[in-house]
Amino acid sequence: MTADKADPKPLSKVEEIKEASHYLRGTLAASLEDRSTGAIADADTNISKFHGIYQQDHRDQRTERKKAGLEKAFIFMIRIRVPGGVCTPEQWLKIDALADTYGSHTLKLTTRQAFQLHFITKDVLKTTMQGINAALMDTIAACGDVNRNVMCNPNPWESALHAPVLDDARAVSVHLTPRTTAYHEIWLDGEKVGGGEEEEPIYGKTYLPRKFKIGFAIPPSNDIDVWTQDLGFIAIGDGDQVAGYNVTVGGGLGMSHSDTKTYPRLADMLGFCTRDQVVDVAEKVLTVQRDFGDRTNRKHARLKYTIEDRGIDWFRGEVERRLGYKLGEPRPFRFDDSGDRYGWTRGTDNRWHYGLFIQNGRLLDTAESPAKTGLREIAKIHTGDFRLTANQNLIIGGVTDEQKPRIEALLAEYKLDADTRETGLRLNSMACVALPTCGLALAESERYLPDLVTELDRVIEECGLRQDAIIIRMTGCPNGCARPYLGEIGLVGKAPGKYNIYLGAAFDGSRLNKLFKPSVTSDKIVAELAPVIRRYATEREEGERFGDFAIRAGFVKPTTEGRLFHEDIMA
Repeated sequence: MTADKADPKPLSKVEEIKEASHYLRGTLAASLEDRSTGAIADADTNISKFHGIYQQDHRDQRTERKKAGLEKAFIFMIRIRVPGGVCTPEQWLKIDALADTYGSHTLKLTTRQAFQLHFITKDVLKTTMQGINAALMDTIAACGDVNRNVMCNPNPWESALHAPVLDDARAVSVHLTPRTTAYHEIWLDGEKVGGGEEEEPIYGKTYLPRKFKIGFAIPPSNDIDVWTQDLGFIAIGDGDQVAGYNVTVGGGLGMSHSDTKTYPRLADMLGFCTRDQVVDVAEKVLTVQRDFGDRTNRKHARLKYTIEDRGIDWFRGEVERRLGYKLGEPRPFRFDDSGDRYGWTRGTDNRWHYGLFIQNGRLLDTAESPAKTGLREIAKIHTGDFRLTANQNLIIGGVTDEQKPRIEALLAEYKLDADTRETGLRLNSMACVALPTCGLALAESERYLPDLVTELDRVIEECGLRQDAIIIRMTGCPNGCARPYLGEIGLVGKAPGKYNIYLGAAFDGSRLNKLFKPSVTSDKIVAELAPVIRRYATEREEGERFGDFAIRAGFVKPTTEGRLFHEDIMA
């Protein structure tokens, strides 16, 4: 459904594929049965995303396989939704087992509080999906032009607000989940729809113009980076009760190096809603984007461009017209940071919670730390829950006084207490997957950032900044999956071995960074950053954060708007 039906501009190819897919069925079932190739049909690669699946290929093997006359080493990434980031120990164990049986013996915790399984081959794709269902989890709408995994501050020690906010996040997630039965038909051998016409009451036949992201923040923590969400809800407390939410719209970080009309943008404030209005507001904001978003140019199809083009006043008016009531005036709040808290803390429920550092969200066993096995052993005895954070880390939540010594012993045995050994820089680092699986990656990210942090740590230690939290984020391309444009130090892949360096984001996630140096080769990054770090150590003011110092010292100019102009982000 689109509002501008008289617009003669042609629809994008993806719109045509969605229109012809019969509510996300496409020819996926036939593609899975085709054993002549490790891939699925081209059109189905778009439809499979709505089912939480990306077709990829092992890029480290491309050259060798091409020389041998073989097709690409096709593999699939499966993204598992975890609304609010909370799962049970039983679910953890089942997903862990699937990673070992069908995947790469690793688990990836994402920046949207979801699980990812990598290196799944087509012959076990359906079996893996059925295993996920057996864990009472799903992958529908984890990708694609729909509402993605709904994020929520996972830190139960912050206040008594966490439980009701998590409930609201889950309610929004359920309400905005696609209604198509294609998921059950294709993956779970469900009954096929008969002659009656299926409906998507919220999305329509062609769903949204592009992906849509929602997050719930609980001040003073902005760990979900609420200003980057298409739709954000900032919890406003009234004692131990949630009075409602400030509503933000129009955030998004993706851009293209070669397209001057693309840019990161922070959200605008839309208004205030009460708890009983949350689901209604979420639906109406989404449907405005459904009807007015750009379905011709996918690079211009996110909500941020709809609002940039038409204005926040127009957007508010259209949302309120559909709601049938006015939103309230935004209420005061304050964010202090966007990071995670590590180690043991006692929550408002009088139980213990352990914040665990997971480098780049990748859980695997190494000689230094058999972390994946350690968490499996903890899950076997744990009676609380696991909480995936928006910074790719993990909280072992709801630990009783009786259980705490046993879990503490396992943390030490499996060397999972990295937070006691690592620098503040590493504890605030984050990278996307990039090579060898992501087809969009221009440069390394997850495989490179740990080594770069090790090099930078030498400068950090020399300057006496070991305990200082400095946010550093890296992506292999400009699409922004690890939110690099909100890093006090941001690195974005430009070409193999080359990165744009950005400085100056706010520690609380309220200000984007700006370009410091373009196309820096990996062997020169430390040399470019070391003088900035050394000056920060000697010239910073009391309580001054690294990003703020980078601006005050003149390394970059301050960002004056919620969006960046092209000259601010590109060479």
